Amino acid sequence: MKINTFVKDLKAKSVAELNEELVAAKKELFNLRFQNATNQLDNTSRIKEVRKNIARIQTVITEASKAE
Repeated sequence: MKINTFVKDLKAKSVAELNEELVAAKKELFNLRFQNATNQLDNTSRIKEVRKNIARIQTVITEASKAE
C-alpha cells in the first residue's frame, strides 16, 4: 500500500516537480553508493529502494509526456 500512495502522489505532481524529485533521488542514490563504497552504509537495501523509486518517477514522467 505504501508504494501505491507514492505513485498516486507522483501522478498528482507536474512534470517540473517530477524532474526536481528525480534529481533529488539521483543525488541520494549517488550518496548511498558513495557511503557503501566507504563501508559507512548500514542499510544497503535503501539503494534498491531508491533505484526503484527513480524508475517509478521516470515512468510517471513518460506517461505524462505521452498524454500531452
